[in-house]
Amino acid sequence: MDFKGYFNPLKEEVYQNQNNWQTTQLGHQIQTHNLSVFPEYQFCELAIFNVREYEGSENLSTDKQCKIRNEIYNLHFDKAPRICDLGFFDIKESRKESFKKIEEACVELLENGILPVIIGGGHDITYALYKAYSSLDRSMTLTTVDKKFDLGLKDETISNQNFFSKILEAKPNNLFHYSNIGYQTFFVSPLAINMLNELNFDTLRLGNVTSKIRNVEPVLRNTDMLSFDLSSIKSSDLNANKYSSPNGLSSVEACKIMRYAGLSDKLSLLAICEYNQLLDLNGLNAQLVSQMIWYFLDGIKSRKNELNPNVKNCIKYTVSFDDGKNEIIFYKSNLSSRWWMGVPYKNLDNSNLDHYFVACSYEDYEQANRGEIPNKWIKTFNKLS
Repeated sequence: MDFKGYFNPLKEEVYQNQNNWQTTQLGHQIQTHNLSVFPEYQFCELAIFNVREYEGSENLSTDKQCKIRNEIYNLHFDKAPRICDLGFFDIKESRKESFKKIEEACVELLENGILPVIIGGGHDITYALYKAYSSLDRSMTLTTVDKKFDLGLKDETISNQNFFSKILEAKPNNLFHYSNIGYQTFFVSPLAINMLNELNFDTLRLGNVTSKIRNVEPVLRNTDMLSFDLSSIKSSDLNANKYSSPNGLSSVEACKIMRYAGLSDKLSLLAICEYNQLLDLNGLNAQLVSQMIWYFLDGIKSRKNELNPNVKNCIKYTVSFDDGKNEIIFYKSNLSSRWWMGVPYKNLDNSNLDHYFVACSYEDYEQANRGEIPNKWIKTFNKLS
């Protein structure tokens, strides 16, 4: 695909010192889109680009060089994955056209097995990224890290406040599952929580995340696309955002979430949204986002090639319930010590009973041993039935 008209090259100030970088710095290892060369993205594992589309957000764009990119390039990373930097997405005259071009760029990358990493833009660009999976006719699981659910009225113009409603309304709909990480109860209507539960979606309150950060690992192991709204980070740790709040994730917790995302063999697209460079006066916010991306890369480097458990290399545990009719089969990987559970469903191709593997935790296994069916199992079974 010819990406001409999709991306603008980086400004020379970003890469002019490339020869002075140490070989372990990311700036030395990343192929950049400069004034004379477009990177050979087909041979890369990840492709970074930033989007300055903020029409649906109160955060503002800037024509200046992205501070996050400068910080990423200066970080040290031993033997990074093959990464290219496609540059600045070229914003079109209409928002509809911009969203369509973002979708097309991600389709091309996903089809070639390349993981897009999108920086910036209002959180509503998540809709354009979802549409990339829809164009490929891929059933997908979306996870957002967000302090709220971004639900709105049907006839509203798409924005960062309602884009998830637009995803739910999309026809055809390729959203198999949705999870939210870090919502704060006082920002969310009880009706919205009930609606998501009725749709068999997962929501993880901020307190459940901060009390045990490992709770997010199985969620992200089940995820195709992660969209991270920076307003979910508390304002004392990140304030380059019009929607910042006193409560939220810490910078350390944000980095841990990103590493879990990188570890997920299923995850194929990452977006980090709502960075407002105009409010990042000392550049510390850009440093934090760059370090979040570093942890994501560190997770990718540590992947175990376990999209689904290799049942031959797992310890199998069968939990039977008191009624004598129902049971859940758990699998613990000998390679990574991670857990999955099998959810039965009828294969429409051959009418046989197969198992859909759902990432879970040891706590889910303990819950089943107490005679309680884990929520993850129930919700997945309802979707497959």
